Amino acid sequence: MVQLNELGPNKGARKKPTRKGQGIGSGLGKTAGRGHKGQKARSGGGVRPGFEGGQMPLQRRMPKRGFTNAPFKKEIIAVNLDALNRFETGSVITIDTLLEAGLIKKIGDGVKILGNGEITKALTVQANAFSKSAADKIAAAGGKAEVV
Repeated sequence: MVQLNELGPNKGARKKPTRKGQGIGSGLGKTAGRGHKGQKARSGGGVRPGFEGGQMPLQRRMPKRGFTNAPFKKEIIAVNLDALNRFETGSVITIDTLLEAGLIKKIGDGVKILGNGEITKALTVQANAFSKSAADKIAAAGGKAEVV
């Protein structure tokens, strides 16, 4: 029967970390595994990531391609059609309504209703944009898709 006070890790399960530079007997004394002199032997020494010893680095040898539209990109929030089934028949759904219901977290540059899923209720939906299939399905259910 093992007693609580006898519990401990197995022999050899915990290895003490190597203490570099702690004398000749440690096996990693004096230069502490860094060799003699040179950039990598100095404190704070070494080269930055991607440095190739003065050769033109790979990221600078590669040609620049394409362009980024980042400063002017629009953040359009997408809402699928089947998510609108939670609202009552005949209600008017605005962007603020979607925000309160938790279907979108923020308005961004606009809200677009996408045609994924089916809608079973006649709703008046007001959004910045609609996909063609979403507008058709809303109309087929007896509702209206209004671009704000």
